[in-house]
Amino acid sequence: MARAATASRSDTTAEHLAAWRRRVDDALAACCARYLDGVEPTTADAIRYSLLGEGKRLRPILALAAYEAAGGDGDASALAAAVEVVHAYSLVHDDLPCMDDDDVRRGRPTVHRVYGVRAATAAGLAMVPLAARAASDAATALGIARAAVGEIVRALMRASGAGGMIGGQLLDLEAEGRALSLLELERIHAAKTGALITAAVIVGGIAAGASRAVLDALEGYGQRVGLAFQIVDDVLDVTATTDELGKTAGRDVALGKSTYPALLGVHGARARAEALVDEACKALAGEGLLTVTLEHLARFSISRRS
Repeated sequence: MARAATASRSDTTAEHLAAWRRRVDDALAACCARYLDGVEPTTADAIRYSLLGEGKRLRPILALAAYEAAGGDGDASALAAAVEVVHAYSLVHDDLPCMDDDDVRRGRPTVHRVYGVRAATAAGLAMVPLAARAASDAATALGIARAAVGEIVRALMRASGAGGMIGGQLLDLEAEGRALSLLELERIHAAKTGALITAAVIVGGIAAGASRAVLDALEGYGQRVGLAFQIVDDVLDVTATTDELGKTAGRDVALGKSTYPALLGVHGARARAEALVDEACKALAGEGLLTVTLEHLARFSISRRS
């Protein structure tokens, strides 16, 4: 009976997440229709290509899960879609020849391979203010107070900027060919990967009117899940195939990057990721926020195969 109840709960969670994903995809399509009118045509096409392609949508779904856990009861899918715009921009720029120089993303050619380096660069740049405007409009439509709307936009922009993804990417590029300590590696990935995952749950919490204690718990959860996610990315880079990943396998070794498997071994890296997810769930449990969905998403971040 217990096994059947667990299976039923898992099926219900999967259905819930699938419905959220459809809503986020619809919101991304609406975002393109609303905000790309008047944008230079090739740049607009590159943005659409990036935003409407297949993806896990983990970050916007985390935003929705945090919004729900913190007591939000509106349709926050348009706000969650703004989080995905930031993530998509980072992928466009990560793949450029001057960065990680990759040809495949989400199972198809990268944006610069389809539209050229100039259009991909312009598209990524345009997606940052697009995300800010989309987040502001979506938060306002939810009836969120003006001060909280500003907090939401600031959280997203901090995550995308020099103290977040851009800074982390720069540190990552500078570290190529060097052997890093675990502390140095985690500093890079707390910014490059963890900052937006953390921002996603904080945005959900702010939108729901969460208290400072709840936001602090969500931040602790996001930081740990973000780092665990990156550790598993490193593991999959050496254990999965290009077809499984939807992007080129083995790039970390080819680029001379320090990785968690190189420092800890595959088994040790997985153990570190599992410990981080346990800590993430405890951070929420302490505030009564550990929903089935948030725990499922944390566990998924380390059990995934792509």
